[in-house]
Amino acid sequence: MSLTTNKEAYDGYCGTSYAAKMLGISVGTVQGLVEKNDLKAWKTQGGHRRISLQSIQDYQRRHNLAPASLMLSEDRLRVLVVEDDDETRIMLQANFDKWGLPLDAVMYSSAMEALLDMPSLQPQVLLTDLRMPNVDGFQFLKTLSEHALFSNLAVVVITGMSADEVKAKGGLPDGVQMLQKPVDMDWLRGFFDALMSVRQINRRARSQAA
Repeated sequence: MSLTTNKEAYDGYCGTSYAAKMLGISVGTVQGLVEKNDLKAWKTQGGHRRISLQSIQDYQRRHNLAPASLMLSEDRLRVLVVEDDDETRIMLQANFDKWGLPLDAVMYSSAMEALLDMPSLQPQVLLTDLRMPNVDGFQFLKTLSEHALFSNLAVVVITGMSADEVKAKGGLPDGVQMLQKPVDMDWLRGFFDALMSVRQINRRARSQAA
């Protein structure tokens, strides 16, 4: 498995989940726009739909839609969640919404779909399960660790596996946090708060040095 390192490819396309987040609509509505050719799209050899970012921006201009916050603001935290369990994804999104923190979360049910979108999304935080069909979390993290683009990514593994089970599978890359299910949402909120505090300190330091 590999990720392209061509910068042009990063800016050229995204998947349906990311397109839905950009436009503030459902995945089903995005698929309908593709079928009506309002958005330009194609499928990869593996059957994954790719949507032209340029066509999304053109659609926003035609309909006077403001660009989504995740495309604009450095003050917001871009979070990518990879979890094949529907209930866990819904629970996480409900808590994110309730917290009211300045973060933009995009949810994926498969690591492969997430890998295809990550160069476009360029998240700052990754929350991922380990036990998933096809590409599991261990393989997912190994792939990411091989690419410099994601070297500063903050990663939290959310899993039902015990520490011994994880160790038996080869363990986790250095710096990866492990959060066992059921998820301690107070810990997770504290994690986000800490990241945001560090980002604010770094921004102030940069502005003072400028």
